[in-house]
Amino acid sequence: MLDAGRRLFLEHGYAATTVGMVAAEAGVAIQTVYKAFGNKPGLVKAIVDVAIVGDDEPVPMMERDFVRKNIAETDPAKKLRDFGAHLAAVAPRANALALVVRDAAAADPAAAEVWHQLLTERLAGMTAFAHHLRDGKYLRAGVTAEEARDVLWTYSSVEQWDLLVNQRGWATKRYGRWIGNQLVGALL
Repeated sequence: MLDAGRRLFLEHGYAATTVGMVAAEAGVAIQTVYKAFGNKPGLVKAIVDVAIVGDDEPVPMMERDFVRKNIAETDPAKKLRDFGAHLAAVAPRANALALVVRDAAAADPAAAEVWHQLLTERLAGMTAFAHHLRDGKYLRAGVTAEEARDVLWTYSSVEQWDLLVNQRGWATKRYGRWIGNQLVGALL
């Protein structure tokens, strides 16, 4: 169902994709989709979540291998460059769909709620990352955890990827290296 929904949302957009279309594409009854995801916003949120982490395992983000390895890394520049590389790795599977949700949010209150959830969750993750950087005494003098959070949140946005990769034609790896380097310059 997730794969079918992903294909349809990317091909037709949020508004034009129905739960019935997803059910038909997945070869299941429409009630199966509703039972698993509740409604179309629940379905698209689940698809984005799986795209971000790369699987549907019930492992919280803060317990994922990437986060644990990043926390264990002692070199702050490597920590931030690895984060840029991580964003580049996630981008091909998650960002196009996130843009579909963002664009739908302008006209659809349910999509707007999903977009708000995605922003709130990313902000929570960047807040935790900023606090980790502060607590490890990695931040440059004068850079607060709040400023670090906002910088991390901005650079990790789908808009950065859209501007550089979609609109300017950058390779995704180049984008990831650039993000990592910008974070090193801004925070360390």
